[in-house]
Amino acid sequence: MKLQAIHNVFFIGVGGIGMSALARYFVANGKRVAGYDKTASPITESLSDLGVEVHYKDAVSEIPIEFLSSDSTLVVYTPAVPKTHTELNYFRDNHFTVLKRAEVLGLITKETFCFGVAGTHGKTTTSAILGHLMQPVGATAFLGGITENYQSNLILGKEDISVVEADEFDRSFLHLAPNIACVTSMDADHLDIYGEAAALESSFTDFANSVSDTLLVAKGLPLKGLTYAVDEPADYRAHDVRIEGAKYVFDVTTPTKQLKGLQFGLPGKHNLMNALAALAMADVYGVDSEVIKAQLESFKGVHRRFSYKIQSEAMTLIDDYAHHPTEIQAVVQAVRELYPEKKVMAIFQPHLFSRTRDFADDFARALAGFDELYLLDIYPARELPIPGITSEWLLEKIALENKQLLQKSEVLTTVKETTASVIVMIGAGDIGLLVNEVKEALKHKCSSTQ
Repeated sequence: MKLQAIHNVFFIGVGGIGMSALARYFVANGKRVAGYDKTASPITESLSDLGVEVHYKDAVSEIPIEFLSSDSTLVVYTPAVPKTHTELNYFRDNHFTVLKRAEVLGLITKETFCFGVAGTHGKTTTSAILGHLMQPVGATAFLGGITENYQSNLILGKEDISVVEADEFDRSFLHLAPNIACVTSMDADHLDIYGEAAALESSFTDFANSVSDTLLVAKGLPLKGLTYAVDEPADYRAHDVRIEGAKYVFDVTTPTKQLKGLQFGLPGKHNLMNALAALAMADVYGVDSEVIKAQLESFKGVHRRFSYKIQSEAMTLIDDYAHHPTEIQAVVQAVRELYPEKKVMAIFQPHLFSRTRDFADDFARALAGFDELYLLDIYPARELPIPGITSEWLLEKIALENKQLLQKSEVLTTVKETTASVIVMIGAGDIGLLVNEVKEALKHKCSSTQ
């Protein structure tokens, strides 16, 4: 299928972060775009502003008439949509071309020079950094988060170059055709899909084998490619790392040269590794070193990835998407590095019953790194409850004196009463919807104590 032949694109689940990036792309390329989503959101509202017709009732009668021709309409759906979805089944029964989001991304990557960013952690941040590094050479980046630099999950370029997140969930990344790719991490995750860690590793090996030109891998992973690491020998090595003015300053040795005095503003060694992966991919492609240096320094971050909502001497509020023990440990490391003398309180919403069960002991160890901890109920997402797997069960495993369960309705009162001056809100569920309310409550608290 050639995307040029498509006139209309209809999205089922158009408000999803990955789906909406594709919707923006097709609008920018002159296609007529419409879609369904379960509920309205800032993302669907921003799509409506672009002229995308969005409806929220699952009914064939809601589909605009222009999208009812199977010859000229491509239907894109997310696997999160239930199999009983009325509109999805209508399109299938009437012989429309119906593709998963990953399959559509795959078509785009086959028609472009593709950079693929894979890994169980770090995909969105690394892709956003790489998209920013490649923006001066005309790349289009499809992202799983909203970048602070562009206030969008799509960086639109003019050349046939694409930057995509290579998502291991549902083996989606095997639809892609990457020319240059990286693998940031291969920790066990999505065991509800893979069953065991060995199957996940095998899938990453298949992805690595699909890369046509150059693969970059975080040092220590069981894949063959150019390696990158911080403060240890590798093909791309960051060293002489120091913190100056709340930024990392460091040097990088590549296979052919040395880059001196690079600056990067996101905290935590994990983000330094993400920046190094992006730098290495851009360097392999041939982006000028001075362009890389300037773009790296000007990168502002991604929403919900160690995002500062309040940053003052009296109070700090950080919002983070972390939902795996390794990601939480990275947040702990970053916050301790930045605020070694301050009391840190975390509010965590576990994501998925299966993930909570599979990594309970690892969650317990990571969460014990905070001074004060509150657990919200598990966010179910696509899952039904698993007997015995609750936030209370997880809380009992955490070796921390100052810990307790918390209802969402109690969050504002709790943050007003805490003596902690650094508050971290973490999780991939709907905890992100509470952050602005918490921000306002803390601002009021700070102003009333002055």
